[in-house]
Amino acid sequence: MKLRLDVPEPVFRLAEQLESEGFETWTVGGAVRDGLRGRPADREDWDLATRATPAQMRRLFRRTVPLGPEYGTVGVFGEDGTLYEITTFRHDVVTYGRKAVVSFAETVEEDLSRRDFTINAMAWHPLQQRLLDPHGGLRDLRDGVLRAVGDPSERFREDYLRVLRGLRFAGSLGLKIEPATWAGLSGAVPGLARLSQERIREELVKVLTAPTPSGTLVLYQRSGALEQILGDVVAPVPQEVLPTVDAVSGGDFELRLAVLLLCGRRDPHDASAVAELLTRLRLSRAEVERTVAAMSGGLGPDASLLAGAAERRRWVARIGREGVRDVFRVWEGALAAGTAPHGQDSVR
Repeated sequence: MKLRLDVPEPVFRLAEQLESEGFETWTVGGAVRDGLRGRPADREDWDLATRATPAQMRRLFRRTVPLGPEYGTVGVFGEDGTLYEITTFRHDVVTYGRKAVVSFAETVEEDLSRRDFTINAMAWHPLQQRLLDPHGGLRDLRDGVLRAVGDPSERFREDYLRVLRGLRFAGSLGLKIEPATWAGLSGAVPGLARLSQERIREELVKVLTAPTPSGTLVLYQRSGALEQILGDVVAPVPQEVLPTVDAVSGGDFELRLAVLLLCGRRDPHDASAVAELLTRLRLSRAEVERTVAAMSGGLGPDASLLAGAAERRRWVARIGREGVRDVFRVWEGALAAGTAPHGQDSVR
């Protein structure tokens, strides 16, 4: 069967311009993976890899943005006004578990060999309509398998964020993690402590705003990553209650985080410990306050709240009307998932 990817016209034109100047150029990353799954990516998700250096790209294109020239990445505006990332072929020189020191490479094969998983180590040549797949990513994609490129333990030691990325890819794409990859991943979980909290927060946002976070959260818990990230604030969460997170509609990060914490919070009355955790994870003050307020009602109203109008008025005054709306959404999610502690009648 002949493969074909529908590359957006502005991306094709950028590749064409680079190729016309003698710079080999490929589309890479998640857009290639998702396109091969039959799920075209948004335009801004299309990335290119090229032999051109950042200096050569700046000379070739009129409108550029330095997104990370030390890593070879330049933002170039396409004819549609979208900013596309173009990165010079590269290979790792030094890795230390967080971010690598890189050097520019001569070939796209070198570039693909440094990537995390086989499904992300494919490249598509838009002009030649050709797939480059040196690590069997297409086969793994079709078989529903997540497999590290090369030695799994080495891949995860290079950048411990790959632990969380791997769990997210497996959970969100419905992939089975290959045994050696799982062993390397779970063995690298303690290395998450070496990551910046900003990078961990970015991954949590991606997980909790996805359509069904529970698929990834199950793997977070099974691997030990959830405990590593949330520490002593959250006890092991029963797998059967994790779909409660999915039931909070709209992909609302703070509300889904509130539900996750409620499902496993060790001390239901220690809001200060939760606020301290969220601050450590680099949530803004507004995000911390909203999440803590959304947790104040639990997964369903307690007996005192149901007892009388006076208590309800005091509760509304304490957390405000916006906070009450958020609490109601948490309760609705718990009701939909069947985890509301006081039963459906109480939540209604």
